[in-house]
Amino acid sequence: MAIEAIQRAAAPYGGGVSVSGTAVKVNDPASLTGPATDALVWSAVFGGAEEQEAARWLLWELGQAVGVRPASIHDLYLARGRGECGGFTVPAINVRMITYDTARAVFRAALAGDAGAIILEIARSEIAYTDQRPAEYVAVLIGAALREGYRLPLFIQGDHCQVNAKKYATDPEGEVGEVKKLIAEEIGAGFFNIDVDTSTLVDLSRPTLDEQQRANYERAAEITTFIRRLEPKGVTVSVGAEIGEVGHKNSTVEELHAFMEGFNRALTKRGAGLAGISKISVQTGTSHGGVVLPDGSIADVKLDLVALEALSAAARSPYGMGGAVQHGASTLPPDAFGHFPRIETVEIHLATNFQNIVFDHPALPGELRQRAYGWLDANAQSEKKADDTPEQFYYRARKRAIGPFKKEFWSLPQATRGAIAADLEKNFRFLFDKLKVNGTAGLVRAHVKATPLRHADLAKPASRAVDDAEAGE
Repeated sequence: MAIEAIQRAAAPYGGGVSVSGTAVKVNDPASLTGPATDALVWSAVFGGAEEQEAARWLLWELGQAVGVRPASIHDLYLARGRGECGGFTVPAINVRMITYDTARAVFRAALAGDAGAIILEIARSEIAYTDQRPAEYVAVLIGAALREGYRLPLFIQGDHCQVNAKKYATDPEGEVGEVKKLIAEEIGAGFFNIDVDTSTLVDLSRPTLDEQQRANYERAAEITTFIRRLEPKGVTVSVGAEIGEVGHKNSTVEELHAFMEGFNRALTKRGAGLAGISKISVQTGTSHGGVVLPDGSIADVKLDLVALEALSAAARSPYGMGGAVQHGASTLPPDAFGHFPRIETVEIHLATNFQNIVFDHPALPGELRQRAYGWLDANAQSEKKADDTPEQFYYRARKRAIGPFKKEFWSLPQATRGAIAADLEKNFRFLFDKLKVNGTAGLVRAHVKATPLRHADLAKPASRAVDDAEAGE
């Protein structure tokens, strides 16, 4: 990477930032909260190849300089497993659209409530249809934190690093290898929290719980071992596993025990002393995106809170994890969110409702929305079921239009994006209050060590791991 490109990327900061070789110094921290950061983030996303590389490098180094460092939530979750903290539920927020504005809204809400136990994430499927590779995603989140003056560790997560069951059936090693390559790319970008999802391999036709969960726990242990091999020095990646696929059969405590006993055996065989998982995802009645009715509204959810509480307790004792994780929660009714910290759910995943706020916002130009829907008519018919109403089809499929219309959404007038972001921030403030994460900044400072890392520190182990994954190791 040319030093001249980095110098050009830093130029809008004037004397606020100086670059000497590969050393970055922040002379005026206030300069990071101004429009120069907006320009840098734009370059990181929409610039030419050299411009993108320089902008992403500079954003990483600026974050390192002022304490906005990607970090693992592993130690905080293990502290919770030991009973040293609790009473809150970490929101894991999937940021799909207008990522910079959305993340800025997250950080404004966090600053208002002194919240620190917050995860920002993107799933394997979302990376494709939102057109956001991991390196870009990390750069944008760092830029958003810098812009808003947020100075806590960033918990960036690879959500649903999922094995596709159909592809696994025909080429198991190839499909697992693809998941490993994605994880290597994510860790190499600064994702230090990874949700391994091999729950798609659970076979409920088998006669015993161990046999039902075996492919799940063996592959989860294999991928966890792979993750431990490519961690940067000083980082223990927070790894989550999953015992029940979201939208399918509800999980039981007995299934959790069967998975964990098998996982721990399999992990021990792969290497003594390897760190295990810090949380476990379960199914208790939700589905991703909710179930949309013919009129476009969302069906009521029968959430089994008793089972979720029991699963979370079993995860903490005897296994020492932070607790159980609930997926598919963003479309729940507002009065549901207060239950999660009460029953000690460690984490919930929130995605679709934030996308809905953007697509359905009155400030969003109707012409843009209609063009996006027209694109779906031409390009997303595979999402359409035979008996779908238009409302059901567009609700289910419109996420597919995020990538193709990404630059147009990012290019909306400031007033439009500001109105949308204000409503997003209002929603984040509500969630942070109900989930009791306001006031957790102190816990993050006490339990989380955000290891300083140069950008170059990430590339070598990730590159080696990709080579190993391609070789089937």
